[in-house]
Amino acid sequence: MFHAMNLRAALRALAIALFALSPSWASAQTGDPVKVGFSMALTGGVAPNGKQLLAALELWRDDVNAKGGLIGRPVQLVYYDDQSNPANVPGIYTKLITVDKVDLTIGPYATNMIAPAMPVLMQNRKMTIGMLGVNVNREFNYPRYFSMIPGGPEGTLAFSRGWFELAMAQNPKPKSVALVAADAEFGRAACDGARDNAKKAGLEFAYDRTYPPFTTDLMPVARAVQATNPDLVFVCAYPPDTVAFVRASAEIGLNPKMLGGMLVGLFATAIKMQLGPLVNGLVIGESFLPALDFPGLRDVMARYQALAPSRGIDPLGYGYVPFGYAAGQVLAAAVEATKSLDDAKLAEHIHANRFQTVAGDLAFGRDGEWVEARQFFTQFQGVTGGTLDQFRDPAKEPILWPDKYKTGTLVYPYADAKKK
Repeated sequence: MFHAMNLRAALRALAIALFALSPSWASAQTGDPVKVGFSMALTGGVAPNGKQLLAALELWRDDVNAKGGLIGRPVQLVYYDDQSNPANVPGIYTKLITVDKVDLTIGPYATNMIAPAMPVLMQNRKMTIGMLGVNVNREFNYPRYFSMIPGGPEGTLAFSRGWFELAMAQNPKPKSVALVAADAEFGRAACDGARDNAKKAGLEFAYDRTYPPFTTDLMPVARAVQATNPDLVFVCAYPPDTVAFVRASAEIGLNPKMLGGMLVGLFATAIKMQLGPLVNGLVIGESFLPALDFPGLRDVMARYQALAPSRGIDPLGYGYVPFGYAAGQVLAAAVEATKSLDDAKLAEHIHANRFQTVAGDLAFGRDGEWVEARQFFTQFQGVTGGTLDQFRDPAKEPILWPDKYKTGTLVYPYADAKKK
């Protein structure tokens, strides 16, 4: 079985070969409407997130069409369920391009799905805006790829730099750290960055190990971490193991001076509600929060939250919806500015301009990543029970870092923070 990095290296080699052999021109499909194609995880492990992104793109489509469409043509979304399975993605994009003959492509969602889409996109010289993929283009260096994720030019370092800056600003300074990572693409990447940031901070590594992804019993891992008595514990976990680690830590009384990390399960409102006061004191990386207020955001989120109950999807949606809608905004702005569906012209325009979106003011660097990171670090404070409305309240999860967006103050150490 290929290691993830070996697989991505193989995909990169294939993509470059195909790109070199493909035509040097790109032609927009003619006719009506403008077809925007993508794959999306609508079933499988990451479907709860994919369904939010689909809803966001549908809101964007409706808004564009209400204003007359793109270059005078209505927008039609053409999409297929990739079932959260990377193996399904190349076939979907091949079908979108060669059978459905979509004018534009977008997505897919998640690092594990974007990487296998890249060879097909490169062969056909299609431009895309990937959804929440971590440093995908470092393997491909494709000039028509853009990323909708707030990591920016720092890459994986962005997912922990603020966390360690907060920790090292305490007095006395912490001396040791435990790193705990799910042994899969995102878990490894996030903790690779955390390891680099911890080294820069001069911390000793009391524990640094992985566990099988989506593990639902992390009691042995929590006990092993506890035995090393670290000052800091940084965890890189998917949703099921986020729940498992938080519960295990609470049960054994794991009590470092600071606990948290990239616990991406806590992007989901349902998991926040499920864990309730067990989240108090955790310091985590977040991509988006209710405290933010960019132009148009409140209207989009209000409409999403109104339709969410009938679809059985995340009732708040802050972790994903702004990025899906913003991807559509960037695409639409490029089409209208160039009066074209030509992928080369669209990519050139996106590289050269800034965009006002519901996810904030965005510009894209040479590799398609944001030129400025906008990763947030927060702490849960004063959560009681498992009610929904408290997670609408910015005071329950104040932004600690960066200072530009700060809405609260870190409670340290963790033993004190758990009581708040």
